[in-house]
Amino acid sequence: MRRFARTAPGAIGAVGVALMALCILSGLICANQLSTKQTRRDTVLEHTEPLAYAAQRLYVALSTADAAATTAFLSGGIESKDVRTRYEESLTAAAAALAEATTGATDSRTREILATISAELPTYAGLVEAARANNRQNLPVGAAYLRQASALMQNTVLPNAGELQTIRIDQLRDEQRAIESTPLLSVTLLLLTLAGCGYASLVLLRRTNRRFNLGVGFAAGASLLALLWIAGATLAATTAIDTGRDGATARFEALAQSRILAQQARTEETLQLITRSNIDESDTRFGDRTTELRDTLKSVIGSDSPAAQAITNWTDGHRTQVTAYRGNDYRAAVAQSIGTGAGTSATAFAGLDDALAAEFEDERTLLRDGVDAGGDALILSPFGTLVLLFAAAGAVGAGLWPRLKEFL
Repeated sequence: MRRFARTAPGAIGAVGVALMALCILSGLICANQLSTKQTRRDTVLEHTEPLAYAAQRLYVALSTADAAATTAFLSGGIESKDVRTRYEESLTAAAAALAEATTGATDSRTREILATISAELPTYAGLVEAARANNRQNLPVGAAYLRQASALMQNTVLPNAGELQTIRIDQLRDEQRAIESTPLLSVTLLLLTLAGCGYASLVLLRRTNRRFNLGVGFAAGASLLALLWIAGATLAATTAIDTGRDGATARFEALAQSRILAQQARTEETLQLITRSNIDESDTRFGDRTTELRDTLKSVIGSDSPAAQAITNWTDGHRTQVTAYRGNDYRAAVAQSIGTGAGTSATAFAGLDDALAAEFEDERTLLRDGVDAGGDALILSPFGTLVLLFAAAGAVGAGLWPRLKEFL
């Protein structure tokens, strides 16, 4: 075999077999890696993104339930039907989002978070009902029950929900990056295939004095076309998905965080009236969160958006509430906080939350459309590269066989 390998037909045959094997291997690897990207696109649209959305809905529903419970308590006696309905609907929405998030839980930390929320949510609801029952009887202990319930929600349940949202968004980003990333193994094999074509041409030149072989040349062209196809499809997918600092995913995450900041600030606003104590620290936290919220929205959707105007209306209403509270007009402060008329804090916050929800849904649509378009850019690449490289392998055999017959 060593002696045969030193002969012209042995060298040409060995180079041909190696090059054909490299073409076939490259085709299989390219098809597999590109097909995996297609599968990841489906995973994002059907699993990862809906779970991130469910985690965000869970946080908002829990926070809305806490705000509704506080509003109901401030109403005194029997709360209005609308307030009670909002509280119950928020708990129902939280339970639905929790069930959806639990279905897709795979890692231990996520399961631990969801188990904690599932265990503490009934406890929270029980404390709220105890506060409600005592408040109807004008018993002061009702405020203590409500503070305990809100502390459970703010210190344990919501931080866990926020961590769950962070985990889900990180998973979403990882899946998106996997779709838009360059398939390095495929690119490396294609470059090796091109180098192999060059080496085969050099062997043929030395052994047969022929400068060009049509089959090897076709294989090199097919390999180069497959390489350019992968590069172009990957670039198109990256452009469509856009996971950069200003892309749809970044805006999706920023708007999710904005809704969290708004809910946290609203909770601070209502709890000020429950505690009936010095509100300086609480008001500072309210100001910090609304300032961060305003800055975040300015960077994402601009300062002239409906949401930005709603923040201004809300903070103006809050200042009116604080002025009344500091002026020992508690009833006016409560009316400003939970009233349904124009200019009240509750009305302004409802407008802000609606605006944020609309912006969030728009960004979600853009994110999903981008992932879908990124997958479409790769849709023919697995089959196309496989056909090109299998054709390249066939062309190598067809091109070298006449040269081998010259020595037989």
